[in-house]
Amino acid sequence: MIESRCGINCSQCNYKEEINCRGCIFIDIPFWGDSCPLKDCCEKKDYMHCGECSEFPCEVLNQFAYDKEQGDNGKRIEMCKKWCSE
Repeated sequence: MIESRCGINCSQCNYKEEINCRGCIFIDIPFWGDSCPLKDCCEKKDYMHCGECSEFPCEVLNQFAYDKEQGDNGKRIEMCKKWCSE
């Protein structure tokens, strides 16, 4: 089941419980800012998630995935690959 645009596994995210986040697929504005460039890009191109894009994984997704503070060492990229193979 696709849970996010960038591949984050929302069902395992702490923010789901802490702030009742429903995930970017189900909200207009992310809790952490005015917009998300990954969400905006996917929705503009009418993709369910980043893995459907011909530029996958793009520089922006890589920056998010490998961010020193908020990154997940590429787990979201691997999840997008998994969703593409299902």
